This record gives sequence, C-alpha cells and structure tokens, in this order.
Amino acid sequence: MGQIVKTTAAIAALLLSTPAFAGWEPSKPVEIVVAAGAGGASDQMARMMQAAIQKNNLMKQPMVVSLKGGASGAEALMYMKSSEGDPNKVLIAYSLIYMLPLSAKIPFNWRDLTPVSVIALDQFVLWDNATGPKTVKEFIEAAKAASAPFKMGGTGSKREDHVLTVFMEQKTGAKFSYLPYKSGGEAATQLVGGHTESNVNNPSENLEVWRAGQVRALCVFDKERISYKTKVTETQSWNDIPTCKEEGLDVQYLMLRAMFLPGKVTQEQQAFYADLFQKVTQTAEYKDYMEKQALKPIFLTGKDMIEFLEDDDKVNASLMNAAGFVAK
Repeated sequence: MGQIVKTTAAIAALLLSTPAFAGWEPSKPVEIVVAAGAGGASDQMARMMQAAIQKNNLMKQPMVVSLKGGASGAEALMYMKSSEGDPNKVLIAYSLIYMLPLSAKIPFNWRDLTPVSVIALDQFVLWDNATGPKTVKEFIEAAKAASAPFKMGGTGSKREDHVLTVFMEQKTGAKFSYLPYKSGGEAATQLVGGHTESNVNNPSENLEVWRAGQVRALCVFDKERISYKTKVTETQSWNDIPTCKEEGLDVQYLMLRAMFLPGKVTQEQQAFYADLFQKVTQTAEYKDYMEKQALKPIFLTGKDMIEFLEDDDKVNASLMNAAGFVAK
C-alpha cells in the first residue's frame, strides 16, 4: 500500500513541476466544430466546454462554437478534413464519424483526422408516453398486437436512433415505423403530443418531459444501470431505470463523445489539447454536466483511444450492415 502512495505522490509532484506544453499554444481563437444543429446534445456539450475553459482560465485564447450540421453533419466532417495542419479547429465528434460515411458514401474516414481524447459516452433510453405501457414487456406486446406499426421518433435517418429501432425489431419481432426528426427535442415533443408511441432519446433530450411526468423511461441500452442516484423526478433517479437486458430486451449501445484535430498537426499541438481536455474533465462544470445529462464519464487518449475507436468502428459498421443501412 505504501508503495502505491509513494508512486501517487511522485506522479503528483511530477505533474505540478511540469510546465503545461509551453512549446505550443493557440495564438488565435479556437473553433470548436459541432456536426449538428443548435440546441442538440453536441451543441450543449460544446458550450459547457467553452464555459469551463473560460471560467477556469484553461487557455489564453477564447473558444468559439461553430455549428456545421448541414448535410446531416457531413459539412462538419468535410470541413475538418479540408483543414489539414490547422491546430485552431477541434471537432466534437460522435458516432456520426463511423455511420455517415457508410450510409451517405461521403469521402471521409475518422483516420483522416488526429484523435485527441474520448471525453464521455452517451446513453440511450427507451421512452414511451406516460399514458402508454408501463414495462418493456407490455410495450413489446402492445407493439406486436397493434394494427399498424408503432411510430418511433428519432433524430436523423440511418443513424443511432434508427439503428436501435431496427435492432429492437430484429430482437423482438415487433414492427416499428421510424420517423426522423431534426433533433431529440423535436422527437420528445412528438412523443408528449401522442404523435409517436416511443423514442430512444439520450437522457438529456427527454429530461424535462420526464421530470414533468409526461414520458416514462422503460429501460437503458447498456450492460449496467446509469450510476447517478439523485432523484430527477419525484420518485425516480437515473439509477432507478432498469437495463433493457434486465427487462428481457438484450440490446446495448453507447455513443462516442470525442475530440479530434484536423490531420497533419504536430504532436506538440495534439498534446496541448489532450492536456486541455483532461483539465476540462476535472472541472466542476464537466462533473455537473455529466450528472445532469446522465452521461458516462471516461477519458482516453493516445494508444488507448485508438484501440477504443477501432473497436467502436467495428461495432458500428456491424450494426449498420445488419440494419441494411450501408450504401451500395
């Protein structure tokens, strides 16, 4: 035990005595590029990071949020690809980096960019209207018995929400009619209004309508429950939501939240941002955001990040192929 304490103390001393990458730092405002529209989960996360960096003086230059959600996010990916060698642009990426090139055949590969760090993983929850079935079993039985396919609202087409819907069909034999909307917020509104029977929104996207008692959280698509135990509604915390597997629906999916620089930047520039985003994950703003949005905190960089991306890429490609969403 003493050896661990000594090693920890030595590492802490080394970190305190090491200057923070004095060799390079941005000399002009840094653009944080969001591959989605205003108000979505990526935009919210970018603005949290912008505030955390500014409030804690983590960087001399300001960070500016740049929304490039055109062509389902392809605008952002191609913008980053065309910015080789520019260390003043950083992409806040999600599973789109694997899925969009497969479904839309755009000339982009995440390996064109420089991976900096994985900063969180997003959960997905199966939600229905508060007046609908009370359990996953009842929900699936109702979907199977319905005269017309249950309407599932989601964000975009041939993306995470759509893939999860197809996956549920394959696992249960129930049929769903998938309706793509511009954002998770719109999908939430449609569910509350009874225009759809369900959605698989991220926790943050249905947070307010869950708190208001308008929707019900049936299960979370992960191998373990969400860790946060503070009550969100009058009776439930995120941790009270069972996993879908516990409820007999063996479907799991987590979405990447990661930072990338353009290709052909220097190792020093990459190291500056890895250090910056690690500091962000230690701020009160980040920790508060993780709990409020029910995100899974994680921090990976270097070789660990590359291994994670390679594995995650395979999982997403396999899901896209199984759903028949890969463009021929």
